Amino acid sequence: MSEECVVLLHGMARSDNSMNKMESKLKEAGYIVINFGYPSTQYNIESIAKDYLPNAIEQCKPNTIINFVTHSLGGIVLRKYLNDNKLEKLGRVVMLGPPNKGSQIVDKLKNVPGFKLINGPAGMELGTDKVSTPNLLGAVTYPVGIIAGSSTINPILSQMLPNPDDGKVSVENTKLEGMTDHIILPVSHPFLMRNNEVIKQVKNFLKTGRFQHSTASL
Repeated sequence: MSEECVVLLHGMARSDNSMNKMESKLKEAGYIVINFGYPSTQYNIESIAKDYLPNAIEQCKPNTIINFVTHSLGGIVLRKYLNDNKLEKLGRVVMLGPPNKGSQIVDKLKNVPGFKLINGPAGMELGTDKVSTPNLLGAVTYPVGIIAGSSTINPILSQMLPNPDDGKVSVENTKLEGMTDHIILPVSHPFLMRNNEVIKQVKNFLKTGRFQHSTASL
């Protein structure tokens, strides 16, 4: 395999540690991997995309194809960055459980005391209304594969979401205009990036630009 870089972007209120297994498996597959930590609960999406994401990209070698694997909020941060910047050597993008059309959980809980404290300014931007950040970013024009979860470990939050869902985002709201491929796996939101089948599908999309729908199983 020709040398390629993969930048990993974790989700809200998580750290780069949450992507350690993904990092290890992609390195085994021959990729240069940048597992990037960023302050997901301290700033808004625009600030994270503008002030932090370039630091991750710069860690890839010059003239190297740069791919991305994102979890949850990480996907929206990347969409914001690529909406505002042209990346000459952009390869493929895999998003795990991205709130690409927002999440109804934010709609219902954003005014509850403590929500902003826990989820930060970026979390407040992830509602489903037309002026939420994900819905203002529009369609994608680069190769994107989306893995949606359909299992939940949080039945209370799932009651706020249209089924099927992964406990944080409905399957429908992971979808994105212009996406290349979409697959649903029976995994809950917090475990998507550590699940063996998810990792297998990530590697397949990075290699071929498609998921293996006929072999998807747990």
